[in-house]
Amino acid sequence: MFIYLSKKIAIPNNIRLKCVSWNKDQGFIACGGDEGLLKVLKLETQTDDAKLKGLAAPSNLSMNQTLEGHSGAVQVVTWNEQYQKLTTSDQNGLIIVWMLYKGCWYEEMINNRNKSVVRSMSWNADGQKICIVYEDGAVIVGSVDGNRIWGKELKGIQLAHVAWSPDSKILLFGMANGEIHIYDNQGNFIMKMTVSCLHNVTGAISIAGIHWYAGSEGYVEPDCPCLAICFDNGRCQVMRYESDESPVFIDTLMNVASIQWNQCGSVLAVAGSLRGMEKEVNVVQFYTPFGEHLRTLKVPGKQMTEVAWEGGGLRIGLAVDSYIYFANIRPDYKWGYCSNTVVYAYTKPDRLEYCVVFWDTKNNEKFVKYVKSLMSITTSGDFCILATKADDTHPQEDADVESGNNAMYVLVLCNSIGTPLDSKYIDIDPLFVTMTKTHVIAASKEAFYTWQYRVAKKLTAMEINQVSRTRKEGRERVYHIDDSPSGTTEGPLDFAKAFTATRDPICCITATDKTLIVGRESGTIHKYSLPNVALVQKYSLNYRAYQLSLNCTSSRLAIIDISGVLTFLDLEVRSSSDDGSGSQAGTGDPSKFERKDVWDMLWANDNPDLFAMMEKTRMYVFRNLDPEEPIQTSGYICNFEDLEIKSVLLDEIMKDPERPNKDYLINFEIRSLRDSRALIEKVGIEDASQFIEDNPHPRLWRLLAEAALQKLDLKTAEQAFVRCKDYQGIEFVKSLGNLQSEAMKQAEVAAYFGRFEEAERMYLDMDRRDLAISLRIKLGDWFRVLQLLKTGSGDCDDALLEQAYNAIGDYFADRQKWVNAVQYYLQGRNQERLADCYYMLEDYDGLERLASSLPENHKLLPDIGQMFVTVGMCEQTVNAYLKCNQPKAAVDACVHLNQWNKAVELAKNHNMKEINSLLAKYASHLLEKNKPLEAVELYRKAHHFLEAAKLMFKIADEEAKRRTRPLRVKKLYVLAALLVENYHSQVKTSQQNKAKGKTSEATSALAGLLEEDATSSDNRMVDSAWRGAEAYHFFLLAQRQLYEGYMVKAMKTALHLRDYEDIIPVVEIYSLLAICSSANRAFSTCSRAFIKLESLESLSPEQRQLYEDLALEIFTKHSPKNNHMSGLDNAPEGAEGKLPTCIVTGWTISEYQFWMCSVCKHCALENEIGSHNFCPLCHSSLA
Repeated sequence: MFIYLSKKIAIPNNIRLKCVSWNKDQGFIACGGDEGLLKVLKLETQTDDAKLKGLAAPSNLSMNQTLEGHSGAVQVVTWNEQYQKLTTSDQNGLIIVWMLYKGCWYEEMINNRNKSVVRSMSWNADGQKICIVYEDGAVIVGSVDGNRIWGKELKGIQLAHVAWSPDSKILLFGMANGEIHIYDNQGNFIMKMTVSCLHNVTGAISIAGIHWYAGSEGYVEPDCPCLAICFDNGRCQVMRYESDESPVFIDTLMNVASIQWNQCGSVLAVAGSLRGMEKEVNVVQFYTPFGEHLRTLKVPGKQMTEVAWEGGGLRIGLAVDSYIYFANIRPDYKWGYCSNTVVYAYTKPDRLEYCVVFWDTKNNEKFVKYVKSLMSITTSGDFCILATKADDTHPQEDADVESGNNAMYVLVLCNSIGTPLDSKYIDIDPLFVTMTKTHVIAASKEAFYTWQYRVAKKLTAMEINQVSRTRKEGRERVYHIDDSPSGTTEGPLDFAKAFTATRDPICCITATDKTLIVGRESGTIHKYSLPNVALVQKYSLNYRAYQLSLNCTSSRLAIIDISGVLTFLDLEVRSSSDDGSGSQAGTGDPSKFERKDVWDMLWANDNPDLFAMMEKTRMYVFRNLDPEEPIQTSGYICNFEDLEIKSVLLDEIMKDPERPNKDYLINFEIRSLRDSRALIEKVGIEDASQFIEDNPHPRLWRLLAEAALQKLDLKTAEQAFVRCKDYQGIEFVKSLGNLQSEAMKQAEVAAYFGRFEEAERMYLDMDRRDLAISLRIKLGDWFRVLQLLKTGSGDCDDALLEQAYNAIGDYFADRQKWVNAVQYYLQGRNQERLADCYYMLEDYDGLERLASSLPENHKLLPDIGQMFVTVGMCEQTVNAYLKCNQPKAAVDACVHLNQWNKAVELAKNHNMKEINSLLAKYASHLLEKNKPLEAVELYRKAHHFLEAAKLMFKIADEEAKRRTRPLRVKKLYVLAALLVENYHSQVKTSQQNKAKGKTSEATSALAGLLEEDATSSDNRMVDSAWRGAEAYHFFLLAQRQLYEGYMVKAMKTALHLRDYEDIIPVVEIYSLLAICSSANRAFSTCSRAFIKLESLESLSPEQRQLYEDLALEIFTKHSPKNNHMSGLDNAPEGAEGKLPTCIVTGWTISEYQFWMCSVCKHCALENEIGSHNFCPLCHSSLA
């Protein structure tokens, strides 16, 4: 940062000032002094000139009101910014609260304890509460509307200072003896603060100031110190919070009167006088929150009492004797300029990171990037380097893992929209960073690191990744400042040597493509060559450089020292015969040149003798060390080329950094450019060309060429284009020479200068609509092309019209306005883009219509098919693929969408063999994965019912073996049987289709059965498909009847189970029969069941013994004969063999009238089935 005194206001009658306070929001300055003096001033900048903004604008007092009310010396003034109130207090203890009404300040409230004097007052961060401390230990906390919240007398304590914490939960009280006590916001004592900065200090001390920054504009970095405490002996400590055990210590070596943070907590101003001088010298010292000294400002006068920052942080006010001095501050913004983009960083209160804005000034677009712990921004050409502290949470990729050291800092290479292109982790602290077109150089105090960066123009993302992973030897180097490198390539990158201490630290660096300059604190300057770093020469100055800058030929070095003095150093001896312009080169003697109060300077990119510099609020342009007349501005210089200076008003941008305004970027033309322009306008081209001949510069020749073109002076224009090496210009002049008509030439010139409306009008006036159209096509303004095509008389070119429609369609499609794009593509008959639009709009009906309107084998049909596949629309996919004669693709799509039946059908229709193998392959894959039911579903969808049924029977058998849930087993058997039924009907229909109209139904049915016989190897399964289902149906039915108490029915049903010994284990059948018959008191049947059980081979002797014991127990009580009607256990035979069984009750059906299920063909008694809605066996609906 740079600071200089800018204004001085005298207080009438030489009344000495005691205090000054600057309202941060509205800009009012209150100052209090002896004899009850209290004034409110306001500095306003009145300016009509848009370029004069900020500090450059003249400032006058727009308010100067004396506030009457105090009789004694006013000692404390403090603002409440939120409620626009001013609180003041004098030596008699009188407190007055003032309010603003219609532009003037009036008393609102008065309070006087008449006991003691007020030592300090402080409003909390939201302006709701004020804390007032009296010398005698009384503390009062009041609200903004004048009500007392609480009061307290601290016994035997002399109070001197008070401060609120940012969250208003804590109060700090500073005592007269230098102690600081911490209280909560209700006045309860918490603890004494440890003041470590007073270590080994003797004698009486008092507190000069306590200021706790409230974080209203964010913090410079996470966990940044914000509570500053300073003592009158110059010792300071800056803490992160009230009980911080490791604060930052500062010894200012001065007698301190007052301290204050700036508006964003990045700079602490400490005002007072230097110790140990013959006569007292008033100074203000500026520090960072980490205790680094930034600047010293010397102030005239005898005694300085208080310092106050302006709300924007660009000025400070100082109360000295009976004057207020104002000093302007040029902050060190983190900013840079690359390829029409201003890059700047700022902090927000709600985020820990820096917000880095890449503002493209050409298109007025901005790209925002959030960066943690940003240290600096450096720019060059089209790129910028962000230097940051490495984050612990991100492990670095390319840091040397082998060396085991964790890199602390990162250099990120970005392009002009903030996209990171490459990054390097380094161990040295990049306090100073400079950048050329090929190298980045970062320096700490002891060493510097060079990185030859590569920018991949045509590499893919993957290749870039590989490039950045490999640390190429020689691309990165570290040098210690005390070494003398010779330029030969050395071994691997080694940061270890960078940490050796040096007596003479680095203080600034700069570089061009071939030279690196490093400045040291003693005034020594090292010159190294690039790209091979070799120490070429050392220069010694008798002052310490603060900022260095090399001109475009690296022949002259500009040096700004710590106090803002600009001097020059010639690095190359200039021969008088240089370019034949020796007389000019020798005019300025750099050794005698000196300018004061310089805070910014920039060499021209294209002329070694041209530079611009900022001195206070004026910009000077120097040619050969001769100044042109200054321009009032306070902008930072971004760029100087082509005799034009670009300057950016960063102060204005930072007031509202989220909305940068084009007005804040100012272009200044230097004198020779202004003069040439004036000559051309007023005198004529001849004289102007003579002037430019004497002061040659490509920009001036271009100016002349353009002026000559306007006047159609083609000869001069051609010569001028030759002089500024503009090949396109020369070609353009030649093409103009070939045109006959004058009007045509003028139209072409208008188009050349970008006055397209005018050129188009001229073409139309000449009745050359075709030229107007081709001009608009070149510009890509298709809306206008369409307009011109439609408005002309006669028919327009259809191909051109279609092209225009499609181009407008593209315009909307690029902006993702698909609905508008569709309308134009329809008119332009652009089917490919239409398909894309329909797909993006999810208008699948439109896509289907488009597919059906396309001719067969159209190249777009496969793409449309693919679009339908992605959204699972099988039928439309198949239609599209079949239309373009790709049945294979159609089958693949069906398989992909799991529509196997469609796939099999297509394969059959198109004689494709591989579908069956594919099906089998997929099924076996599912079985391997142990997903048999999915395999069944697969076969079922593919209409391979028999395979599905086989699998299903297998699953049912396995489930039956587990002996767990008979109902589930029955369901599985039913499903398998249903699949077999599906197989029967499939065979039948295929036979009917084959024999259509040829034979009778009987023959076709017979043929179907024969085919079934031929194809099915597994006859048992096909013929007796329902056996398993029946077995488990009766097994469940018998138990249900038993539990419901229908013993006879249960026994009858159990008797049927004897036919299913192959499906249900025999033990279970006869055990069930034994239970049912004994419950039914049919002991004969029961005894037969027991005989069967005892004779089973599969039982172990123990189990058989148990059965025998049970039989003995039963049959000793009951004789083995049936009590009821006997003969139950012999199923009656009908005339045609076995009679059917009722599936509802388990009875044998002997009537002629009975019901039969249409699906499973099983029977039931008519009166029994009446109460059912579904078939009890196959569960099909009884429609």
